[in-house]
Amino acid sequence: MSFIRPTVCLLLCWGMLIPSGVVRATGSPERGVTQRMHTISSHRLHEYVAELTAPAYSGRLTGTTGYRAAAQWVAERFRRWGMEPAGDDGSWFQHFDIPYTLVFPGSVVRLHLTQDNGQVICKDYRYEEEYIPGSTSASGEVTAEVVYVGYGISAPELGFDEYAGVNVAGKIVLMEPEVPVSPETHADMFSAWRPYSFHQYKLRNAVAHGARGMLYNYGPIANPNNAYDPNFIYSHVGDVVAADLFAGTGREHAIVVKEIRETLQPRSATLGKTVTIRNHTEHHPEGRGCNVLALLPGHDPELRQEVIIVGAHLDHVGRCDEIMPGANDNASGIAVLLGVAEALAGLEEPLQRSVLFICFGAEEQALVGSQHYLAQPVFPLAQTRCLLNLDGVGCGDKLSAMAAENFPALWEFIRRANANYVHRTVTPRLFHNLARPRLDAAWFMWREIPTISFSSYGAPCPYHVTRDNLDIITPEIMEDLGQILFLAIAELAGQAELPDLKNGGHR
Repeated sequence: MSFIRPTVCLLLCWGMLIPSGVVRATGSPERGVTQRMHTISSHRLHEYVAELTAPAYSGRLTGTTGYRAAAQWVAERFRRWGMEPAGDDGSWFQHFDIPYTLVFPGSVVRLHLTQDNGQVICKDYRYEEEYIPGSTSASGEVTAEVVYVGYGISAPELGFDEYAGVNVAGKIVLMEPEVPVSPETHADMFSAWRPYSFHQYKLRNAVAHGARGMLYNYGPIANPNNAYDPNFIYSHVGDVVAADLFAGTGREHAIVVKEIRETLQPRSATLGKTVTIRNHTEHHPEGRGCNVLALLPGHDPELRQEVIIVGAHLDHVGRCDEIMPGANDNASGIAVLLGVAEALAGLEEPLQRSVLFICFGAEEQALVGSQHYLAQPVFPLAQTRCLLNLDGVGCGDKLSAMAAENFPALWEFIRRANANYVHRTVTPRLFHNLARPRLDAAWFMWREIPTISFSSYGAPCPYHVTRDNLDIITPEIMEDLGQILFLAIAELAGQAELPDLKNGGHR
């Protein structure tokens, strides 16, 4: 959807949006800034998404040659626009270690059904619709009996052990993600359960109990955020597989899960079914990844020591049998970040505060890139005024501003820019930052840095599957968000004094 923004209205509104003298260009200050705003074009942003989803980048899994090529491409854009490299040793890149696993075609999830006459009938499940290989699975094949272990938790201090009373040695476990309490409905209880919600814990606990494989009821979607064990083979499955495994047991999968959540008592059991899991993978413990960092230094001798960060993760999940393009997640976020960077870099009069653009690596691999930046920041964290984060912003016709209600003073800059110019639906939301972090922004919030993370909604947006491709992208939503952020950042970077952006709290 496109919006008509008459020039007269733009010029009148700009005086209300940004105080006089904050951002000036040759001639009318209003016209100079609004002209730059309109250089953020849906056509250009769509081209960026098309580039980053090209097969040459192989789904941008951090550590791979495809990811490194994508990082080089992004850095070249920053160089062309005259920005300064802010990575290691004067480069554009901030490097870190990141093991990764390549997943090749040839996976199988097969159910073996023994008939009354002894004949065995095999049911092969459909790739992507009913299963997806585990992105950190070992390579090989396991055929074994399936044991249901609920959430896969052994927590003696909570009086909850789902491996008690069942023998999983040499077998395949069927397991749920998360934990049986939620931070939204059980906030007072959740912190005690939180350590057991991590994928890495669940896999390692299964290995510790002797299991040889796992059917993880997660999606089915691709997800490289897990541990690796050279002897453990697993795949992600959905409701179809879970229902088949419970068929004939006298129990329904959905009802069993509901009972665990309501009673906080294990419901583990042998299911009497045999399954084969086969995956063809290659693990690389020596992997190296990077963030891409570009700086627009501020002009004011004092204010330039303060920084506004614009962030988006560059990586996706690579290939999991097939290439996962990651158009919405998160080529769209990088495209908007690039559009804003180019527009700000082209202002004839520089901004007063510094603006740092970070293309995070390894968001999909446990948010390693954002944690690495916070451990080795370019600017002291005390001088970091805020993070504006972009994650999945290219699919739909509405925008969500996660944590805007946590930081109302920061949100006001976004709200004002949208209300005066763009008029897109942008919904402010409260972020309960209690669960395992799922966004780069979450780690910044833990460090008490005001943060708003943007995403889009309003249309089906496939997640971590091959269908997250260029076909689902809505270029106009990216253009509108880019223009909103450009105006808000110009004001944030131009005011002599900012309000307390932390007001409202950080959790």
